[in-house]
Amino acid sequence: MTQTIFIPKEIDPSEPRVAASPETVKRLTGLGFDVIVEAGAGLSSRITDADYTTTGAKIGKAADAAKADVVLKVRRPTDAELKGYKSGAAVIAIMDPYGNDAAVAAMAKAGITAFSMEFMPRITRAQVMDVLSSQANLAGYQAVIDAAAEYDRALPMMMTAAGTVPAAKVFIMGVGVAGLQAIATARRLGAVVTATDVRPAAKEQVASLGAKFLAVEDEEFKAAETAGGYAKEMSKEYQAKQAALTAEHIAKQDIVITTALIPGRPAPKLVSAAMVASMKPGSVLIDLAVERGGNVEGAVPGKIVTTDNGVKIVGHLNVPGRVAASASLLYAKNLFAFLETMVDKGTKQLAINREDELVKATMLTDGGKVVHPAFAEAAAKAAETPAKPEAAEKPAKPAAAKKPAAAKKPAVKKSKGDA
Repeated sequence: MTQTIFIPKEIDPSEPRVAASPETVKRLTGLGFDVIVEAGAGLSSRITDADYTTTGAKIGKAADAAKADVVLKVRRPTDAELKGYKSGAAVIAIMDPYGNDAAVAAMAKAGITAFSMEFMPRITRAQVMDVLSSQANLAGYQAVIDAAAEYDRALPMMMTAAGTVPAAKVFIMGVGVAGLQAIATARRLGAVVTATDVRPAAKEQVASLGAKFLAVEDEEFKAAETAGGYAKEMSKEYQAKQAALTAEHIAKQDIVITTALIPGRPAPKLVSAAMVASMKPGSVLIDLAVERGGNVEGAVPGKIVTTDNGVKIVGHLNVPGRVAASASLLYAKNLFAFLETMVDKGTKQLAINREDELVKATMLTDGGKVVHPAFAEAAAKAAETPAKPEAAEKPAKPAAAKKPAAAKKPAVKKSKGDA
């Protein structure tokens, strides 16, 4: 029996990306699936319904999700969408589960097998499935394009008969995938680029792209990287030294782009209000972490703020979506590569191997339960809470006889993130 894959149009009006391209539709049908794409799903990514039909898809409506064995999405399904999915369907998307326990529980209750693509392990086998890298790469590029659009001068040095235009000074804070692409793009546009990161390996990467590295390179810095390649949280003493060095440098910059994010935690504050105040009028700050609280003090999600001293703080949301036509093509390939590993080539049926390392790392919910170890415990505790009000229906003791509830100690989290 042929199984069905459904690609919906994203409900969020701020999400222009789509989870399938004409190329991946062709490959999905080649695996033996029927593919239904919701009408208009790809229009914001410059993919027409006709583009999909020529490669084997059928154009349908949102209600067709009810017969899908697999749903490919960009964003986590809403409660309304979950009501339209059949129990047991596999749903693959960027689930953004941290801080969204109720949404994760809702997916479990709906009976879907949900996969969170941002949990894909960074191993050789999974490189082609790494959505964080594919989307961050484009975010880094777009950050420089946005900065150039807001900066009212040319970026490269220009020597003309009428005089010389100096090159813009660009400072990149956080040299992950987004930061490296921002460095490369700014260099191509002719800017003088410097960059900083707490990971020692970043120094060589920055230099290889023709930029100058800036950091307090003491003994703590030399050991500031986890086995997985992420940054360790630095001591308060190191942070103070790095902040002093950074503050002096930022005051001389024309454009600052911040990219620092730690999975599951608020974004670290890298640029203080005092640093912003030290910058020249007309300078631009691009905060790529604004959706997680921001790296720049004063950044506002979805807004461009101009400070009293004439500095622009840009807080665009969904930066990869600002270059949706390219972002969708890469994201669609990420999804196809992952889904292909779960297809039995003989029967041409979805056959999820729950012992596979990729499945274990990304599966959020399955069989009506939250199964990912990072969220299962919280879900189990939440499931126990409805029993308490029932006990309250028994005759209550006089208020004076009640013992005060013991105060819970606040949880202390220790992070191992990449700053």
